Amino acid sequence: MNKPLIGPIAEEQSPHEVLAAAIKRRRAVLFVGAGISMAVGLPSWQSLIEHLLDDLGLEGDVIEGMHGGYQMLAEYYRLKRGGIGPLRSWLDRNWRVDPDRIAASELHRAIVELDFPVIYTTNYDRNLETAFDVLKKPYAKISNAKEIASAATGVTHIIKFHGDFDDDASLVLTETDFLNRLAFDSPLDIRFRADALGSTLLFIGYSMSDPNIRLLLHRIWQTWDESGHRQDRPRSFVFVAQRNPVQEAVLANWGITTIAPPDGMAADDGLNQFLLDIRERLDRGS
Repeated sequence: MNKPLIGPIAEEQSPHEVLAAAIKRRRAVLFVGAGISMAVGLPSWQSLIEHLLDDLGLEGDVIEGMHGGYQMLAEYYRLKRGGIGPLRSWLDRNWRVDPDRIAASELHRAIVELDFPVIYTTNYDRNLETAFDVLKKPYAKISNAKEIASAATGVTHIIKFHGDFDDDASLVLTETDFLNRLAFDSPLDIRFRADALGSTLLFIGYSMSDPNIRLLLHRIWQTWDESGHRQDRPRSFVFVAQRNPVQEAVLANWGITTIAPPDGMAADDGLNQFLLDIRERLDRGS
C-alpha cells in the first residue's frame, strides 16, 4: 500500500478530500508551472539562456551570479534588437510539443478530466490548450483584459498569467516585465486576486526556489492577513518534488500546505497519483 500523500500539517480533512470538495463546488483554482510542460519534453529554461547567449554573441560567464538570468538576458535582447518579436517567434517554434505526446500524457489527461473551473499558468506554451483540444474539452484562453471580458462562461478558463505567444504585449519575459508585475495590479492580477480570495488553490509544477512563485504565494497570504478574516481563508496547497523542512515551515506560516510524493516515488508519478486520487473521490461522490 502506498503511503498517503499528505502535507506536514495534520488536518481533519486530507488535501485530496478538500480539493475534491472544492472542485465539486466549482470553488477550486489550479496553478500550473513549467514542470508540467517539461514532463512532456518541453526544453528547460537553460535552453532559452543558451539560445540568448548564442544569438547575442555572449559568453556564458556574463550571467554568473544572476538569479533567473534569462530575464536579464531577455531585457538585453530587447535593448539590442529593439523588441522581442524574433525571440517570441523562436520560442513559439521551439517550445512546441507533439500533440500525440500530450495526448499520451497521463498528467495532462488528469488535469483536463479534473475539470477545474479556472487554471492559471505561467507557461508561455500551448500544452494545456492542446490537452483540452485533443480530449475535446471546451475552454476559454485568457491572456489580456479583452479576453477576460469576452471569455465564455461554463467552460474552464485557462489564464496565461505570464502571457501568450499570440499576443507579444502580454508576455512577461524580460526583467522589466517581471518588475512591472510586482505591483500586482494588472487586469490578470486583479482577476487572480478575486479568484484566490474565494477558492481553494493548488499549485503544481513549480520550484519553491523560484522567487516569482514565492512572491505570488506571499501576496495571497498578505491579502488575507490584511483583510482581517485570515481564519476564513480557503486552504491552499503546493505539490513539491521532495520535502524540505525550511520551505514547509515558511509556506505553512503563509497558510499553505505542502504535499510531496511518498519516499522513493518520482515526483511526476507522485503528482499523477495525487490527481487521480482526487478524481476517484469526485467519481465516488457523484
